[in-house]
Amino acid sequence: MKIVIVNYGAGNIQSIKFALNRLGVEAILTDDETKIRSADKVIFPGVGEASSAMQKLKASGLDKVIPTLKQPVLGICLGMQLLCNTSEEGNTKGLGFFDVGVVKFSNSVKVPQIGWNQIQNLKSNLFEAVSENENMYLVHSYYAPLCKETIASSEYGLQYSSALQKDNFYGVQFHPEKSSTAGEQILKNFLNLTSNISNQIKR
Repeated sequence: MKIVIVNYGAGNIQSIKFALNRLGVEAILTDDETKIRSADKVIFPGVGEASSAMQKLKASGLDKVIPTLKQPVLGICLGMQLLCNTSEEGNTKGLGFFDVGVVKFSNSVKVPQIGWNQIQNLKSNLFEAVSENENMYLVHSYYAPLCKETIASSEYGLQYSSALQKDNFYGVQFHPEKSSTAGEQILKNFLNLTSNISNQIKR
């Protein structure tokens, strides 16, 4: 199985690579379109600021490549947010795959949210063998509101989307590579997904 981590200069790539190594998988780090399109699974990471990350995607042409991928794709943290329509961070136009706009947490909570938080209302095979209210590690100031594509939620001043899914695209706000056994299980579930997504959302 060929696993690609999209390397565009805005990802927490090494920790993801190490997490996959623990699962016995050697991932390829690349920005090469041919290698990305030929992968069995694609991981789209992201750490940092949305507008500068989008500029890096555009500079490499990956902004046109990623939304057209047909294999299972997993966006992590900023990677998930960039798959949305827009982000208030830097007034950024996203890749427009998830039909929701990313917004900043209000001043009523400490920003950024750093640390462990529970995920709830799990609705996808991505969460096979993961318990309701499992704790995941997060670091973020912006969030995707609840929407039709929400497959997990968390609470931080309000309920927000901690995971999204549409067709073969999955996004998680948390860092599975830093989320202990449960995060490892989510990565394992992603690796086990097939390209046939018709029965993978549990409503």
